[in-house]
Amino acid sequence: MSDDATPKPPIQAVMIPVTPFQQNCSLLWCTETMRGAVTDPGGDLELIEHAIAERAVTVEKILVTHGHLDHAGGTKDLAERLKVPVEGPHEADIFWIGQMEEQGRMFGLAGAREFEPDRWLKDGETVSFGNVTMDVIHCPGHTPGHVVFVHRAAGFAVVGDVLFQGSIGRTDFPMGNHDDLIASIRNKLFPLGDDIAFIPGHGPVSTFGQERRTNPFVSDIALGLA
Repeated sequence: MSDDATPKPPIQAVMIPVTPFQQNCSLLWCTETMRGAVTDPGGDLELIEHAIAERAVTVEKILVTHGHLDHAGGTKDLAERLKVPVEGPHEADIFWIGQMEEQGRMFGLAGAREFEPDRWLKDGETVSFGNVTMDVIHCPGHTPGHVVFVHRAAGFAVVGDVLFQGSIGRTDFPMGNHDDLIASIRNKLFPLGDDIAFIPGHGPVSTFGQERRTNPFVSDIALGLA
């Protein structure tokens, strides 16, 4: 048997920074079937469609972590273009999704449209595309209905604006809650394991272990636990 017979990982991903906020929209796909999902299409749909075509992925659905403009502003248009359903976020973010057009006017991003997901998500549920199934974890704090998508076997997560490399999500927007955010990170994400690599809503990838050790907001040292 040749050395190149190493099994492919079950899931692959590419980040597609979109909007002036450089939000990390992601294209995820099942390596067995080349069927996938787009997460958080905030805008710049041509960039997203180019990434889909370049990798020859058949998109089955759109996944949304939360209802802020830069993550969800292009959801309705992309769903119509691709003729696919939308799943997420948690229904607690209906406040933000219902103000999508107002958010667009406030931040000067034309074309943002309100939408209703085909499926609101709850903690403990799963989402699937191809042969891949990801766990849904409700992580309130940045917004009340924020969800995270995790593939435990592959050691991979999409965390939106809950956690970043060296930082955490803002909680000074309406309905944000700092204590809830810290609890979401410490009690729901870090216990999944240090080796979990994650795509954040902005900036470079990291791991839960790196952030637990070094993040100035939620590390063991910062919280007096080490």
